[in-house]
Amino acid sequence: MQTVAPAVARSREVFDSGITRPLAWRLEQLSNLRRMLIERRDDFAAALGSDLGKHATEAQLTEIGFVTAEAAHLAKNLQAWLRPRPVPVPLSVQPAKAWTELTPLGVVLVIGPWNYPLQLLLAPLAGALAAGNTVVLKPSEHAPATSAALARWIPEYLAGAAEVVQGGIPETTALLAMRFDHIFFTGGEVAAKAVLRAAAENLTPVTLELGGKSPAYVDASTDLARAAKRIAWGRFLNAGQTCVAPDYILATEDVLVPLECELVKAIRALFGADSALSESYGRIVNDQHFARLAALADGSTVAHGGERDAASRHFAPTLLRPAPGDTVMGEEIFGPLLPLVPVAGRDEAIRMINDGAKPLALYVFSNDPETRRAFSERTSSGALCFDVPAAHLLVPGLPFGGVGGSGMGAYHGKHSLRTFSHERSTLSKPHWPETLELIFPPYTRAKHRIISSLVAPAGKRPGKR
Repeated sequence: MQTVAPAVARSREVFDSGITRPLAWRLEQLSNLRRMLIERRDDFAAALGSDLGKHATEAQLTEIGFVTAEAAHLAKNLQAWLRPRPVPVPLSVQPAKAWTELTPLGVVLVIGPWNYPLQLLLAPLAGALAAGNTVVLKPSEHAPATSAALARWIPEYLAGAAEVVQGGIPETTALLAMRFDHIFFTGGEVAAKAVLRAAAENLTPVTLELGGKSPAYVDASTDLARAAKRIAWGRFLNAGQTCVAPDYILATEDVLVPLECELVKAIRALFGADSALSESYGRIVNDQHFARLAALADGSTVAHGGERDAASRHFAPTLLRPAPGDTVMGEEIFGPLLPLVPVAGRDEAIRMINDGAKPLALYVFSNDPETRRAFSERTSSGALCFDVPAAHLLVPGLPFGGVGGSGMGAYHGKHSLRTFSHERSTLSKPHWPETLELIFPPYTRAKHRIISSLVAPAGKRPGKR
């Protein structure tokens, strides 16, 4: 097992030295991060191809370029976001000045997942560095090539600012036993509970980016062909191994029938007649995950697809028609299976969604204003998107995060800065004039009248109605 204590100690030493607090240091780290991703993009693309079969273009769009843009967005706005914010001072404290400012937390632990092993580790890193912290990174052992690439290049480009700890559960357990100032975890519910239990021992604040079943509702008012292509893209991106992918479709039967036909056309347009031959289609991460997906598909009715090859871990885009009680509807799929579920209409769809855990994202394909309003007002989800899945991640000003079982806390852009900072309150009051004499003992009748007039609600006097 890799010894984790030295990495944490080095990060603590750098932060305690004070060098991370100036704006110049933060901007330098963001620049170094961008430079690493640009200069070593071929290495990272190759690693992502090895781990997940990602096409270089998909790797650039969803991982390498994504983080590069995130770091650039932070660098562009950081100085303005860090400016102290003045706060009005009540008459009882005047003359004085009050303000809030974002201050670094300290040493941050970021634990990344395997499905987007670069993006979901380095995007939080960018926010933590922008906030003036040092960071310990724990990449997923299930994406070994990407983990090795990060361990190779992070020390060269971000020496002192970030440490990389490779390994599996023993290393993660050892890290969680140590004191951090914030823990940022992306992964599944079971591991998230372990992270929370460990964090409680040191009263460490935690951000959890989880998943859950993200539904899509489609009605007859939308363009089914366009909706199908967008849904197919969002579902089968990264071979379905995406936390915000549409997990299942809800629609009336008269919509599901033509939509199913359009989805088949969309799958062929995106990945060809045989996705095994498509360089644009990824692979399942490991044998265990492949076997789990095969069991889910075999436990339901396959309407299209279902072809698979265990040796190459290719699993074709698959449409399912599940029966009540099928296992595929009881857990997050996290793979290229898309159940089509009939409902009577939007009210039943909303009831089904609300009966389950709150989703990370909810997608509504409808041109009907009343339907859009109903989902806006009667559901709760990490994000709500109309007519497109997953693309909200590409908007740097939108917070990304879940609610309830799909996570706690949010990040991206300014929201990352707030997540990895403490908003400190500051008050400065001169010694002269000494207006505080009015609230110092001994208390007199005159002081009582003055204090009552200062603190009583406007237009009311104590004891009067």
